[in-house]
Amino acid sequence: MTTLYIRYPARAAADSGAIQPCHFALLGDSGNVMQQGASALGSMAELVASARRVVLMLAAADVTLLRVKTPPLSAARLKAALPALVEDQLLGDPADCILALAPLGPDDSDGERTVAVVQRAWLDVLVKALVAQGAHAVSAVPAQLCLPLQPGGASAAIALDNAGLELTLRTGHQAGLGLTVAPEPEAALATLRALAGEAPLAVYVPAALAPHYQPVAAGMVGVSLEHDNWTHWVAAARTAGPDLAAGMATGTQARAWRRWRWPAALALLAVLVNVVGLNIEWLRMKRESADIRKGMEQTFRAAYPQEAMLDAVAQMRRNIATAKAGSGEQTPDEFTALAAALGEALASAGKRDVVAGLAYKDRVLTVKLKPNAADAGVRQQVNDLLKPRQLALSEGEGGVWQIRMAGGKS
Repeated sequence: MTTLYIRYPARAAADSGAIQPCHFALLGDSGNVMQQGASALGSMAELVASARRVVLMLAAADVTLLRVKTPPLSAARLKAALPALVEDQLLGDPADCILALAPLGPDDSDGERTVAVVQRAWLDVLVKALVAQGAHAVSAVPAQLCLPLQPGGASAAIALDNAGLELTLRTGHQAGLGLTVAPEPEAALATLRALAGEAPLAVYVPAALAPHYQPVAAGMVGVSLEHDNWTHWVAAARTAGPDLAAGMATGTQARAWRRWRWPAALALLAVLVNVVGLNIEWLRMKRESADIRKGMEQTFRAAYPQEAMLDAVAQMRRNIATAKAGSGEQTPDEFTALAAALGEALASAGKRDVVAGLAYKDRVLTVKLKPNAADAGVRQQVNDLLKPRQLALSEGEGGVWQIRMAGGKS
């Protein structure tokens, strides 16, 4: 996944009216620099669209890092309380600013937290410019927290633009500042040395400016000069802290939704058609069922006008069986029919003398067997002989057999 890092110059340089170039670096999945250079922010459409993520490093002079005492609140409530907590430290209205709470750091054990503050309208313009060029995801971090920091030391960076020298200083894990000064190497290094206090100071300058600063740095105590490159910026940016653009790149989500709008509409239409079709089929089957039941009820009332109807099908079956019995016709589940079928099956199996007693109840013939007279093989053989007569044999409690019509309740 490629990531595009952009160092945006200070607003003081942009206010001069000239188009300011932004230094950028496109990094690959393994962290290798695939492309780097400088270009105007509005001329990076191809690079911005090709990267899965854009990290905008805001000039330290435009981002204020405040230390505030925070009450023990949940994350959501603390975010809502930030404007009131920083109001006394801001010159303007907190509503005109974006406030981002930095993650807990090693210096936050006393209950104080770092809050990054940037002007909302200005950052909104930058984020929308990147989204308009096809940015998939945009993050904005303070540039002062993108400098490497050695324990007990401080680091700084110097860049030249139309407004002069842009100074970036990092003095702690979540502490740093920035300002713009006149393009005088000696004054710039002296300012950084004074702001860093007595801590060892590493100053990163572009290779083209190094000859102008090397003699001055050599005469200062605790100041070392390093060539500026993207390696240390990227390494520190990964843990830079608060993302000031979180929740601002709404155009990205809107564009993603537009891409899926028609497929989603077609899927919804397909679901709707299927639901309507299923409901229509259910209503048709319901009407058919009602018509069949109505016909059965009419037939029952015509045949038995004096009988109260509760279950037409069950009552009809019972009445037919009663009528057959009354006419002398034998039904397959009567005692004599079941006993005769059992006798024929036992005779065919060669086991005539295994029965100790018979009982008949609820159209089930219960057969009590003599002790050790029939094993499982005999039972299976008798069952096979009863199947052609639509009868089923099962073994009940105490080793007794039960014979009933196939499909009847066990």
